[in-house]
Amino acid sequence: MTRPRPSTRAKSSIGPKSAPDNVGEQRIYHLTHIRNLAGILSSGGLLADASEAWAARPAVDISSAPNREKRRNTLIDGTENTTVAHFVPFFLSPNATIWDNILTNTGDPRLSSDAPSAENFDFVILVSTVKKVVEAQSGPGEAALGIVAVTDGDAAGTLTRVGTTPETSERVLRRLRAATDAAALLEAELLVEETFPFELVTIVAVANDKVRDVVRGILAESGHRPKVAVYPPWFHASETVTV
Repeated sequence: MTRPRPSTRAKSSIGPKSAPDNVGEQRIYHLTHIRNLAGILSSGGLLADASEAWAARPAVDISSAPNREKRRNTLIDGTENTTVAHFVPFFLSPNATIWDNILTNTGDPRLSSDAPSAENFDFVILVSTVKKVVEAQSGPGEAALGIVAVTDGDAAGTLTRVGTTPETSERVLRRLRAATDAAALLEAELLVEETFPFELVTIVAVANDKVRDVVRGILAESGHRPKVAVYPPWFHASETVTV
């Protein structure tokens, strides 16, 4: 009697187990004009728009006045009288929609007139990671970061959902990273309350070698000198960019 062959159907339908999503590896990106870099170093880091620590406002403001006003009047759910303007904003993709609109000179009410008129090499992208933020948030005493929030869209958007606790912010981030449609990730933000120390920046991304040399000169006197990397794909409009 011939024995029936073992079925392989069940095995083939199971497939390999998915690796756990390490959200700590998620990069975060803060776009600024190169003329603002010296002021950032002087302040010791990035300051929220509503911070009282400003000695001088940015040399080049890429946010429009209406957008700043909207963010100053939009409360963050789960906080007490804290607005979006009390947070330093980061993108979750180097190809975020608002940055792409600058690169393509596309009209965007969130942008000042200075932004579209600038060249791509006029900007630098300060890069860090979620892991750096989480570690700094749990740091000692007054050195620890304040609230860290993650949004699934423009932080001042009416329908945007926000996670403001470690649990809810991680949940929002995991949902964004797991989505098959990357559009939400291009609109999402990670927000750090009040200030983001420059020492948490791991990379300063620039458009070309000439800008890299200028940035290295600016950083020469800084106590923290992150890697200055030329990465042209981040400075050109593109349909697909690794995040």
